[in-house]
Amino acid sequence: MSETQAMFCYQCEQTAGGTGCTRSGVCGKSPTVAALQDLLIFGLKGVAAYAYHARELGVHDDEVDAFLAEGLFATLTNVDFDVDRFIGYNLECGRINLKTMKMLNEAHVARFGAAMPTAVETGAKAGPAILISGHDLLALENLLKQTEGQGINVYTHGEMLPAHGYPGLKKYPHLAGNYGGAWQVQQREFAEFPGPIVMTTNCVMAPKGDYKDRLFTMGPVGVGVQQIKGFDFSAVIAAAKALPPLAAKAEKKITTGFQHQAVLGLAGPIIDAVKSGKIRHFFLIGGCDGAKPGRNYYTDFAQAVPQDCVILTLACGKYRFNKLEFGTVPGTAIPRLLDIGQCNDAYSAVEIAVALAGAFKCGVNELPLSFIITWYEQKAVAILLTLLHLGIKNIRLGPSLPAFARPEILKVLQDNFNLMPITTVEADLAACLKK
Repeated sequence: MSETQAMFCYQCEQTAGGTGCTRSGVCGKSPTVAALQDLLIFGLKGVAAYAYHARELGVHDDEVDAFLAEGLFATLTNVDFDVDRFIGYNLECGRINLKTMKMLNEAHVARFGAAMPTAVETGAKAGPAILISGHDLLALENLLKQTEGQGINVYTHGEMLPAHGYPGLKKYPHLAGNYGGAWQVQQREFAEFPGPIVMTTNCVMAPKGDYKDRLFTMGPVGVGVQQIKGFDFSAVIAAAKALPPLAAKAEKKITTGFQHQAVLGLAGPIIDAVKSGKIRHFFLIGGCDGAKPGRNYYTDFAQAVPQDCVILTLACGKYRFNKLEFGTVPGTAIPRLLDIGQCNDAYSAVEIAVALAGAFKCGVNELPLSFIITWYEQKAVAILLTLLHLGIKNIRLGPSLPAFARPEILKVLQDNFNLMPITTVEADLAACLKK
């Protein structure tokens, strides 16, 4: 879209020139409404992803289901041209996403137990191996059950790393560790991994030929490779036994499992450390990773955070810095880096922030807490809407602002929430520490 175009909509038969309305809708739709519709659709996609996983675990919510249907209906041609109503849907989508993430969190805890801090191997053991990526913990559980006693090691990749913190999953001794990093380097990492690879959810890339024949997908994921039916991993297990084994490789350990249940268990020491001045500030640095230039900002920011500050992180954005050494807050046993989990574990971040605000009898915006968010796709948009629904301000977003957020939308977000793009590490860190 060129800079002179205020919108792009090609929903209906009468769209301008048969290609798309770019200044205002032939139907009367304004550029602002068009942008808000795009924003709502992205948010609804994110909610749908979390609701899908919750439903797999036997949990659903009528209000969530109804809002997904109503929200999509509102974006149809000639249904709703009211800017204020769409702003209401914007924020309501955030509330529904919070409810959905809570539902998924509770389903995970009910099935696998509450996550606990766990050191995870990032090297490899010698022997047949399967690599599993994505977000679907139920798929991982089924794979672990079916490979039990078969001499096959199972490794997590990407957003599966937090699985190691759940008692119901970590109890399997052949859950051997985490292999590789974030989704955008999978084409290289999958090519290096000699065994079969299972992709359970989004964050898949078009496979290269050197591993396409040993890549399996399941559920809604499809890239033209073998598709797993239900949770039957027999073909994957057969491939693991037939393919070359993984060679032993020594690497460091990384720690995950700091969801809100674990962090709130440290609430007393954390509050005391804040009151005594040992902890000056908290930073939530996390979100989606990606290949676009500029994401080194998040590595540099994490490294620049002073020793008397704590970093909360979540989603695959943590791979920018989660193998660095951060140690503990001086004078305490509190780790400086707390990996909360997957992107849906933004719910845990919210619970931690609300609990801290309650302890200090203030609002979340008054806490010594800054949000440094990296986004890539629709689930991140849904989480941003959740933060806005909660009234959280001064969020720094990068590495660039969403292209679908036209100037009219950005003005609303900046005026009401002071949403801002990242600038430089030095300037942003200094501004946060003034809070």
